[in-house]
Amino acid sequence: MAEYGAQPRMGFFTDTSVCIGCKACEVACKEWNGVPEAGGEDLLGLSYDNTGDLGSNTWRHVAFIEQPGVDLGMPTVGAPEQQREEPGVRWLMSSDVCKHCTHAACLDVCPTGALFRTEFDTVVVQQDICNGCGYCVPACPYGVIEKRESDGRAFKCTLCYDRLGAGMEPACAKACPTDSIQFGELDELRERAAARVSALHDDGVPEARLYGHDPDDGVGGDGAFFLLLDEPEVYGFPPDPVVTTRDLPQMWKRAATTAAGVAAALVVSFLGRRR
Repeated sequence: MAEYGAQPRMGFFTDTSVCIGCKACEVACKEWNGVPEAGGEDLLGLSYDNTGDLGSNTWRHVAFIEQPGVDLGMPTVGAPEQQREEPGVRWLMSSDVCKHCTHAACLDVCPTGALFRTEFDTVVVQQDICNGCGYCVPACPYGVIEKRESDGRAFKCTLCYDRLGAGMEPACAKACPTDSIQFGELDELRERAAARVSALHDDGVPEARLYGHDPDDGVGGDGAFFLLLDEPEVYGFPPDPVVTTRDLPQMWKRAATTAAGVAAALVVSFLGRRR
């Protein structure tokens, strides 16, 4: 096993402009990782979505966002499947996944060390160490990690850690037929993504933007970032994610100061009574 930091950081760049909603990534993820059924095959009433959101049994989630009343005079972006036949309706599709944050709050709060950062700079849960405390669940600013009801432990995307160790790309990226999900060295992916956004702007798609690529954002940048065609909120992403443990050092310092003050007051009170 390579020593941490001995190789470039690896990650995902998801170009939603060429996602066709085929769900091959969801199927490949489940098959390779043995992820159980997410709760049925019934549609949820959210377009063609039958998984709803990321969770312990859904490590890849393809969102279908229908926007009625949108001016479709803009050039078609990517594959024609991005738009429906009905006039005035635009389809946005995006395959969501754990962001593998630079500053990962789930790592900060895990009391057992079950969550660890790999030599690829990804964040993984060691199932044999997880005690099911659930501290990581509210700590995630993206709502990614979740406890599995069947055994109480926390689960999420591992970025196919076992495949990376064997020199293979993650199952979802391997299965994606349009290269919407791209895997590689994070710095190279950021350069590729910037060029893609520039090309879309030149082609008359000014709303194209990157999300999670900035190392100076509230989580230090994501190991899995996205090219979007609308505001982050439209895709269910927080507009300004912040690592939820950011204020912990200051909170502990204040708590220690308060505790010291209380202890000093008790000592003074005790000594006063003795006199």
